[in-house]
Amino acid sequence: MIGKWHGLVVDCPDPRALAEFYEELLGMIRVQDGPDFVVIGDAPDRPGVAFQRVADWRPPGWPSESAQMHIDVRVDDLARAGELALALGATRLDGGGDRFRVYADPAGHPFCLVHW
Repeated sequence: MIGKWHGLVVDCPDPRALAEFYEELLGMIRVQDGPDFVVIGDAPDRPGVAFQRVADWRPPGWPSESAQMHIDVRVDDLARAGELALALGATRLDGGGDRFRVYADPAGHPFCLVHW
């Protein structure tokens, strides 16, 4: 082993706003808070998701451009979770099926709600 996973860093135009969206979506807490870099997680000493300010942010196109990666969020009820995600500021994207639906967060990053 070379190292241990520390976190995922997400580029965006407004780290605090996007962290707030994911805090609500994933039930995490803010463990580091700065104007250009915010981290959320389940505890300060565990891996987290960071949001980093990028001045010239341009969201990926979906599905015409590759998003490189996206987050899957497991839910119990796709329809209800979708309603709640939209209320938080998500946007529904093309794609999905019986077990997953595709959305974009407020900065335009795609993510999926999945039910297995």
